[in-house]
Amino acid sequence: QVQLVESGGGLVQAGGSLRLSCRASGRTLSSYAMGWFRQAPGKEREFVAAINWRGDSTYYADSVKGRFTHSRDNAKNTVYLQMNSLKPEDTAVYYCAANPRSRWYSTVENEYDYWGQGTQVTVSS
Repeated sequence: QVQLVESGGGLVQAGGSLRLSCRASGRTLSSYAMGWFRQAPGKEREFVAAINWRGDSTYYADSVKGRFTHSRDNAKNTVYLQMNSLKPEDTAVYYCAANPRSRWYSTVENEYDYWGQGTQVTVSS
């Protein structure tokens, strides 16, 4: 079993930055693809970003491309989401997720077996 714990969320003004972290315990993440998803109030959860097992290949939703950066430190069993130029529409609960079935990134939610509890990001205008 893998336990994922996100941190780093909070309240920020539009144009600001936040860095989310997701630390794993229970098993090493070094062979797993990882991803970030988010869910805004009244909306379905949506894909944000994904990264392959080595951390040298990433993929982003169009809505965050150029503003968010997904990275990982396998030695620390941790993945990160650097969020810059935040907009009010980025307000959501952000979840990290682990895909043990593939080393390559995926945008498909049901391919991720392990999920964190989520961290709230609120961007004020």
